[in-house]
Amino acid sequence: MSSLAIGIVLFNIVLALLFSLGAAPLLVWMERRVAGLIQDRLGPNRCHIKGFRLGGIVQSLADMLKLLFKEDFKSKSIKESFFFSLAPVIVFASAFLTFMVVPFADTLVLGEHAFRMQGLPIDLGILWFLAFAGLSVYGIMLGGWASNNKYSLLGSMRAGAQMVSYEAAMGLSLVSVLMTYGSIDLVEIVNFQGDTFFGIPTWGILLQPIAGLIFIVTAFAEANRTPFDIAEGESEIVGGFHTEYSAMRFGLFFVGEYVAMGASSALIVTLFLGGYHLPYLNTQMLHQHMELFLVSIMMLFPLLTFLFARWIKRNNRFSNASDVRNNESAVLIKILAGVNLFVVAGIGSLLVFGLSENSLHIATAVVQIATFALKLLVMNFVFIWVRWTVPRFRYDQLQDLGWKVLMPLAIANIFITALVIVIFGV
Repeated sequence: MSSLAIGIVLFNIVLALLFSLGAAPLLVWMERRVAGLIQDRLGPNRCHIKGFRLGGIVQSLADMLKLLFKEDFKSKSIKESFFFSLAPVIVFASAFLTFMVVPFADTLVLGEHAFRMQGLPIDLGILWFLAFAGLSVYGIMLGGWASNNKYSLLGSMRAGAQMVSYEAAMGLSLVSVLMTYGSIDLVEIVNFQGDTFFGIPTWGILLQPIAGLIFIVTAFAEANRTPFDIAEGESEIVGGFHTEYSAMRFGLFFVGEYVAMGASSALIVTLFLGGYHLPYLNTQMLHQHMELFLVSIMMLFPLLTFLFARWIKRNNRFSNASDVRNNESAVLIKILAGVNLFVVAGIGSLLVFGLSENSLHIATAVVQIATFALKLLVMNFVFIWVRWTVPRFRYDQLQDLGWKVLMPLAIANIFITALVIVIFGV
């Protein structure tokens, strides 16, 4: 294997780590800020390092350190210590591995070599997601049983009832999607969505709106997010399956939930929201109009950074002039100016000296990775938004929803999709 191939593989792995595990502190911060906005309060804004709060992100870093150094207390009533420790590892690992097959950009061609932009460059796609996403419930059930606590056991039993309720509907919703795309390879599915049909992007949510709705609803249950977090209903069963967990054992459950939310968001983006494609700008169109696109970025980026700097200056100030936190705005504005200068100079040099074939492909990959990251961020916001808006379902209500509403809809959608394919030959 050449050094170029090793470098691309390592880059993909690092990128997968950043999008999944590395994004967890950012998602925790986003959760708190959005919750504060919805509940008409400020959210985290006190924790700082020499005046630098970074909008509250420092609070997430402090919480991570707290979990690392907190006492790992374990009740004497717990007899199955091995399974008790194994359960959070299963939940975290299954959520993390789910993310590894999601493509961040189209296949990168450099010279005679082609590289799939995935953490794991395999074409199993949706099958890999279904296999590992379904494993997390075993960790939850194992942890509830091994805790030797009635509340934990009730939480694990609820997790089993929840999986029975949504898993079948989720799988059936994907059948019609696969019939439409004709492939299980996620790269091919995203590239299919890069085309247009009568001037409309062929995104999955437009071609398969019913399947998209069913999959998004069941993805909330898959990630144990409100309104389907019945396995840890704190108002009913204390903490549910993780009642007896503390320190980093609890931390793995906690981080695993956010990694699973990110993985579900990534798959929704990939299957239904065009993946790494911008509307009307698939890979071929980007290659043809890259120079115009870069000029647009050169014009828009300074404007956006200027508006952001003004927002920081207006909202991040304190009446006491000697307050150490007043220094943060000045430093952040200087960093923004430096980033702005770097981006504009880099794009300008590309335009002046021209784009070679390899640099064109690399620029396309960078644009597509940024597009995927932006869509992923928006979908994660939707997950958080729903959590702080919709109340929790009872587990019998979830079963009714899964078996009496989502399942018949998914089956009917399969028949409708099959009829359209047979009649129109598409």
